[in-house]
Amino acid sequence: MDYNQVFRERTKNFSILIIRSLSSLPYSDDISIIRKQIIRSATSVAANYRAVSRARSEKEKFAKICIVVEEIDETQLWLEIIEELNYLSSEKMVFLKSECEELVKVMTKYKFRLSQL
Repeated sequence: MDYNQVFRERTKNFSILIIRSLSSLPYSDDISIIRKQIIRSATSVAANYRAVSRARSEKEKFAKICIVVEEIDETQLWLEIIEELNYLSSEKMVFLKSECEELVKVMTKYKFRLSQL
C-alpha cells in the first residue's frame, strides 16, 4: 500500500470536507474570519503534505512535515472553537474532529520518525 498516496488523498479530502461544511454557514464577521482561517489551515495541511512527498532532501521533508503538524494542530483549534460556538451540528463535528485527530496523530508520529533519521 502506498501510504504517501493514501494521505495525499486523505488530507485533500479533509480540506474539501472542511470547505463544504463551512460554506453553508450564513455570513457574519465572526463566521467569516473563522471560516477563512480554518480553510486556510486545512488546505495548507494538504498542500504541505504533497510537498513532503516531493521533497528533495530529508531536511526539506522534515521542514515540510513540521508545517503540516502546525497546520493540522491549528485546524484542530478552529474546530474546537466552531464546536464551542455551536456553528455546526454535533453530527458534523464528531466526524470532522475525529478525522482531524487521526491526522494529528499520524502526522505527529511521522514528524517524530523523520526527526530520528
